[in-house]
Amino acid sequence: MNPTPERIDQLFATQQPLISFEFFPPKDEAASAQLLQTIEELCPLQPDFVSITRTGGGTPQTLELTNRIQNEIGIRSMSHLTCAGATQEEIGGFLDRLWDDGIRNVLALRGDPQPGQATFTATQGGFSYANDLAAFMRARHDFCIGVAGYPEGHPQALNPTRDLENLKLKIDSGGQFIITQLFFDNADFYRWRDAAHAMKIDVPIIAGIMPIASVAQIKRFVMMCGAKIPQPLLLRLESVESDPLAVHAAGVEHAINQCEDLIANGVDGVHFYTLNRSKATALICQALDVSRDT
Repeated sequence: MNPTPERIDQLFATQQPLISFEFFPPKDEAASAQLLQTIEELCPLQPDFVSITRTGGGTPQTLELTNRIQNEIGIRSMSHLTCAGATQEEIGGFLDRLWDDGIRNVLALRGDPQPGQATFTATQGGFSYANDLAAFMRARHDFCIGVAGYPEGHPQALNPTRDLENLKLKIDSGGQFIITQLFFDNADFYRWRDAAHAMKIDVPIIAGIMPIASVAQIKRFVMMCGAKIPQPLLLRLESVESDPLAVHAAGVEHAINQCEDLIANGVDGVHFYTLNRSKATALICQALDVSRDT
């Protein structure tokens, strides 16, 4: 697949909704083999782009994987960059490396607290907030910059209005589109999207979807990110918790229903948190039958 146009912001005018996948750098050879198999199995779906998180080993591994997927495999790729654990000078070096590798898309994130810390603490000489990182990215090179949004509110937000004010600041600082945190109730997304539009946040918003494969795993995720599992879905999952195949089927069915409704209601894109696995995401995309002309 020829990754043209290079920039994600240019895609919204030609292809909607966008379909994209998220991967993370593998920690060992077995995980690397699993990821390569996942990418091979998802390639026929012709995603508009993939994003590479910082989870799994740190920024150098993220940059390497982003480069490999775009320049060797041929899928338009976006690198996550965070404020965590790096000075402005080091982040500048990361951005220069991405630019030199032909990567034109980056996701600006504050990042999680460092290991052993309960709250986020800025690195001396680094950034404290994603809006400062976005502004730095914009000044460094002509990147297409994505930022994160939280339909159910950031876990550390004082209230929903302040959370949207922070999102608006990230957009005003250079963000050109938004990818949301995972959510399972589309009504939450629509309320949040309407509130964002009312606050003059007018960039494209891509909905983040995580197919459920494990009840215990998804409970951990929602507790960490501040999302919720709607009671009917939770009861259904818990009723089949001892049957992994039934949990997987329920998770896929819910995600298909979510995505069909989102597309019918004009979502700008759907971003799948794959957890480096392909089966659920492939089944969902095949059910949606979103044609690709890339």
